[in-house]
Amino acid sequence: MLKPLLALLLLATALPATAQTPALYMPRDIQRAFDNGTRAPDGRPGPKYWQNRARYDITVQAAPPARDIRGRETITYFNNSPDTLRQVVMRLTMNIHRPGAARDADANPDYLTTGLVIDTFRVNGQARPAPFADGGTARSLPLARPLAPRDSVTFSIAWHFPVSVESGREGQIDPTTFFLAYFYPRVAVYDDYAGWDRLPFVDSKEFYNDFNDYTLRVQAPANYIVWATGTLQNPDQVLQKAAAKRLKQSLTSDKVIHVATAADLAKNAVTAQRPLNTWTFTARDISDVTCGLSNHYVWDAASVVVDARTKRRANMQAAYADSTIDFRESVKNGQYALGWFSNPQNWPGVAYPFPTMTAFQGFADMEYPMMVNDSPQKDPKFAQFVQDHEIAHTWFPFYMGINESRFAFMDEGWATTFERLINTAENGAATADQLYKQFRVNGWIRDRNAAQDLPIITPSSELRAGYGNNAYGKPSLSYFALKDLLGDALFKKCLHTFMDRWHGKHPTPWDYFNSFTNTAGQDLTWFFQNWFFTNHYIDLAVAPVTGPAVTVQNPGGFAIPFDLALEYTDGTKATLHQSPAVWQANPRQATIPVPKAVKSVTLQQGVFMDANERDNSWR
Repeated sequence: MLKPLLALLLLATALPATAQTPALYMPRDIQRAFDNGTRAPDGRPGPKYWQNRARYDITVQAAPPARDIRGRETITYFNNSPDTLRQVVMRLTMNIHRPGAARDADANPDYLTTGLVIDTFRVNGQARPAPFADGGTARSLPLARPLAPRDSVTFSIAWHFPVSVESGREGQIDPTTFFLAYFYPRVAVYDDYAGWDRLPFVDSKEFYNDFNDYTLRVQAPANYIVWATGTLQNPDQVLQKAAAKRLKQSLTSDKVIHVATAADLAKNAVTAQRPLNTWTFTARDISDVTCGLSNHYVWDAASVVVDARTKRRANMQAAYADSTIDFRESVKNGQYALGWFSNPQNWPGVAYPFPTMTAFQGFADMEYPMMVNDSPQKDPKFAQFVQDHEIAHTWFPFYMGINESRFAFMDEGWATTFERLINTAENGAATADQLYKQFRVNGWIRDRNAAQDLPIITPSSELRAGYGNNAYGKPSLSYFALKDLLGDALFKKCLHTFMDRWHGKHPTPWDYFNSFTNTAGQDLTWFFQNWFFTNHYIDLAVAPVTGPAVTVQNPGGFAIPFDLALEYTDGTKATLHQSPAVWQANPRQATIPVPKAVKSVTLQQGVFMDANERDNSWR
C-alpha cells in the first residue's frame, strides 16, 4: 500500500506556503517553522531561528586485540529552544549490531555483537537506573525535572560494547587496527521543524547531528598510534621526541613527512612507552568525532594552504598498512583536494574550515568530520576519486548541519557534483565525465524500475530501492543543470550565499530552494518543481524538421541542457547550446529557430544520459 506521504509527493501538488514563498509542496512540519519565524521565505534563517547544542567530554579505552571498548562521558546539553523539554532522545548507534536490530540489509554473523551496554547513568549528578536495555538505536528518556528554555542538563554515562569483527563504517579493520565511529551515546537533534529526531539508524542511511564542542581522550597501550577528529593536544606526552618533532614539522610542510615508518614501528620508536597512553583531541563547533588506532599503520603528514588571505594551513594525514600502495599517495592527493576545493576559483570555493584531515585505511569509503575511512584500491586514480568524494563532504554536510537521514541529496548530491568537478581538473573532462556517467548516471537511466523515478524530494528515510540514485546521481544532475541555467558566476554567488547563511545551522531543501531563488533574483520555482517534485527521467527526441526551426520533444520531462549539432543543406555545420531555460515555457517541447535549411540534427547531452538514444537524431 502506498503510504499517504509518498502518495502526496508523487502528486507533487503545488501548495502555496505564504505569499512570498515559492509555490512548491511543503510538508506541514516545515511550513510550521516558516509560520513560527524560524525560517524566512527569502532563504535565510528566520528572526526566531534557534538550535540546541552540547558539550561532550569523552574518554574511551581500547586495547586490541581485545575487542571490548569502554567509555565514559559527560554531556552538558543546552536547550536554546523556546520549548520546555520533558524528555530527551538519546542515540545509541552501536545497537545496530545487535541481533534483531532494524536494518535495511541482512547482517553477517561477524557484524553482530551484543551492542552497547550502559553501565552507569547520572542526570545532574543523580544516579538513575541504566536505561535503554531494549537495545534500540534511538530511545526516549523522560526527565525528572523538565528542561526549561535557556537551561541545561548534564548527563554522566559509562558504557561498553564489543567492536564488530566485520568492519563497515566502523569496526575491526584487522585484529590490531580498529576504527571507532558513532561509538558514544549522544543526544539526538531537537529542531524547529520536526522536534526530536527519532528516526532509527538502519545502517543504509546516514546521520543528523547538532554542532557541539568535544574533548576526546583515547586511551591505548604503548605502540598504538591514535588518529581522531580534532587537534591533538598532547603530542609531546604520547609521542617520542623524534616523532613529535616530525608531526610538528608537517604542520607547515608542503613536502610529505613520514611521521612513523614501518622501521620506526618495528623499533617501538613512535609512542611513549607507558603501559597506557592517553591521546587528547579537541574540536569545536563540529557535528561528530571519530577515531582510529593501530600498532602497525604507518603515518604520513603534510600541510596545504587552504585560505590564501590568511595563509592558514590544514594538516593532511594518512594512516595505513605499509603494504598498501595506493595510500602512499593519500597525503599528496589530500593536499591537492583540500587546496582545490578551498580555492575561490574552484568549487565549492570555500576555505576548508578545519585544522586537520586524516585518511584512514579501512573498508567504508565513508566521511566523518576531519576523517575519511577509505578502502584500498588497485587503481590509484580511482583511489583518488574515492578520497576526493569523501573529503568533499566537508562542506556538505559538515560545514552545514544537513539532515542526511531525511534529505540525503543535500549532501551526497553536492559531494557527487564536486567529485566530477575536481576529477575534471585532475584527469581532464573526458575521463571525469566517463567516470561520472559510469558510476552516477548509468545505473539509474538504464533501470526502468518505478522506484528509481520517485521524486528526489521523497524523504530518504522512506526509500530503499531508489535511495542511491535519489541521493547521488539525480540531484547532482540537477545541480549541474542549474549551473548551466544560471551560468558559473551567478551559480557560485547563489551557492556561497546559501552556504554563508546556513553555515553551522540546519538547512532544509526549502531553504536551499528559497535562497537560490532570492540570490539569483529570478523565480526558480519551475526548475525546482521540475527536478525535485516529479518522477521525471531524461529522454529527449528530435522531431522531423519541416521548416526554419528544430523541435525537440521531452518525453522524459527533466529540464536538462543540450546541444544541437546541426548540418545545413549547404554543407556548413554549427552547434547550438540550449540551457534548461528552453523548457520553462513548455517542459514537454521546445522549438529552436535555425538560420537556414537543415540536413541533419543530432542531440548531444554530455553527462545527461538519455534513456532512449534511438530518436536523438534526424536526417
